[in-house]
Amino acid sequence: MAQFDLKDHSHRRYNPLTGEWIQVSPHRSKRPWQGQVEKTGGAELLAFDPACYLCPGNVRANGEVNPTYTSTYAFTNDFAALVEDVPAGEFRDSDLLLAKSEAGICRVICFSPRHDLTVAEMDVAGIRSVVDLWIEEYNQLGKNKNIQYIQIFENKGAVMGCSNPHPHGQIWAQQSIPAEPAKKQQHQLDYFKRKGVTLLADYQVLEQKHQERIVFENDHFIVVVPFWAVWPFETMIVPKRAMARITEMTEAERNAFADAYRRMATRYDNLFEVSFPYSAGIHQAPSDGEAHAEWHWHMVFYPPLLRSATVKKFMVGYEMLANPQRDITPEFSADRLRSLSDTHFKQHIVSEIPKP
Repeated sequence: MAQFDLKDHSHRRYNPLTGEWIQVSPHRSKRPWQGQVEKTGGAELLAFDPACYLCPGNVRANGEVNPTYTSTYAFTNDFAALVEDVPAGEFRDSDLLLAKSEAGICRVICFSPRHDLTVAEMDVAGIRSVVDLWIEEYNQLGKNKNIQYIQIFENKGAVMGCSNPHPHGQIWAQQSIPAEPAKKQQHQLDYFKRKGVTLLADYQVLEQKHQERIVFENDHFIVVVPFWAVWPFETMIVPKRAMARITEMTEAERNAFADAYRRMATRYDNLFEVSFPYSAGIHQAPSDGEAHAEWHWHMVFYPPLLRSATVKKFMVGYEMLANPQRDITPEFSADRLRSLSDTHFKQHIVSEIPKP
């Protein structure tokens, strides 16, 4: 019998951050790779769109007027999924029907006054301003005694449910720890108790040893396709120094994080020469006043595209009923992303933003 090979034989991979498994079926990808470039024909965006509710000086849906901001801008979501004035209470009928009230705050983070940019097309200084605003917002929201967890994220592209192309992200802060961070909280804590070091600190050592899934790195961050990646071109930005929260970064680390964010977004766009959709977010320690030495914060990217700009990966059938499955190996994905340039395929023409 042939010897087991991760590159050829179906197998399951374990995610130590969540305790979950993924099915990998590399033999299914032996058909010719079709990573062709397909133009999607998207319309060119204006630098300033008078109809955009995120552009400087424009009126939002609730009648409020945005300031004529020149860098970043944050405001409370006009149609928030979580609000502060929810009365405390719960519904219970035996142990099977249970609901609890959940209060929170939802913030919108505008990355740039320019309507026509994405993170991939911004410069490092502009992205550094976003990082600084994230940290400022985290500090402010964390002072609220009712807030236990702060989720920072970005949805890019209509396929990811993003209703406005203006470069922006969101922050949801709430009373309880959501499901995904809660899994990572427990598994990182268990690992730290056993080893006395963070899980992702040890994981970095293994990735440096194997050199198969690293996409790139800079002085302070490593970017990898995780061994347990679910999405075809999923990646993770990990600080080389163990930190529980983004608020612990030095000035140099903030710059390096902005650099890694831009480079990763650019490589995604270069993969199929389109504005590449994804959901990205930062997982970090709860904002409960505890140190959480077990936590090693990180940023994850979950992009849906698989074989071209128009061929997506859907979680259906087996994925919905059993567990996630992928055809191309994380090593293949890392090799593809590693081969791409950090220079954007489309040289953006910077024009002056018209005054609103």
